[in-house]
Amino acid sequence: MDGTADPPAPSHPMLPEGLFKGRTAFVTGGGTGLGLAVSMRLGRLGANIVCASRDPAHHDRLLDLGTEEGFAAVVSLKMDQREPDQVREAVEAACAKFGSIDVLVNNAAGNFIRPAFALAPRGFRTVIDIGLNGVFYVSREVGRRMRKTGGGAIVNISAPYASTGKPGVVHSACAKAGVEAMTKTLAAEWAPFRIRVNAVSPGPFVSRGAADRLWPTRELEETVRAQIPLGRFGRAEEIAELVCLLASPCAEWITGSVLLADGGWTLPVPLVAPESAGVRRKRPT
Repeated sequence: MDGTADPPAPSHPMLPEGLFKGRTAFVTGGGTGLGLAVSMRLGRLGANIVCASRDPAHHDRLLDLGTEEGFAAVVSLKMDQREPDQVREAVEAACAKFGSIDVLVNNAAGNFIRPAFALAPRGFRTVIDIGLNGVFYVSREVGRRMRKTGGGAIVNISAPYASTGKPGVVHSACAKAGVEAMTKTLAAEWAPFRIRVNAVSPGPFVSRGAADRLWPTRELEETVRAQIPLGRFGRAEEIAELVCLLASPCAEWITGSVLLADGGWTLPVPLVAPESAGVRRKRPT
């Protein structure tokens, strides 16, 4: 399922052209899903893009689109962020190519639906290793370079259930809760070095990979859509715009924030059906 039943959302880019010209953005998992949307938006705004993930084959579309649209530069790097040595080598390669990293987007993560009783320890450990430990390894390595070059911006990708919990995703919820704690902690610790650290927490959005894992049938897709007060899934491009906003000079006084964008998915369930709200009942005569 891919959410194609949702009406197209209007596109109103809020950021000016050329905003990231001359800057370099390092995007983990930047070749698919939300990561691809973020990479594309940063590239269209003028940034050099470093796309890093375990499978460089996933970067082919980004490389092709970057060439077609004339991006400043797109570099593909193989990196398993669970391995600190690979992280260091990838960051060193990016700095050797461009001199510095100005923006880091920690997008790579792992997730699937599994009740806690049925979740194997290995599955839990894998998601934590990718989605929490790996985020720290990359942030630490890139942060060290940013400190030397006068600062930068880090944007982490979280999820609404990091603060609310959600049955079936205890592994991902724990990882994302850790990422939000890391976001605030590093924001406070690294502010003196002019390194801003924020996060975006997107609700359900249209993405082939997420749909296949989280709502693989039309029935489940409709169930999730019905839980969203605004009545539709988000778009990866909408989330990417928010990521770029937090990474940009437009948000230079924002750090330690977690920006929720979920169409109202985490709002309380209404006590009455929306269509009956505000309708007065006639008094019995």
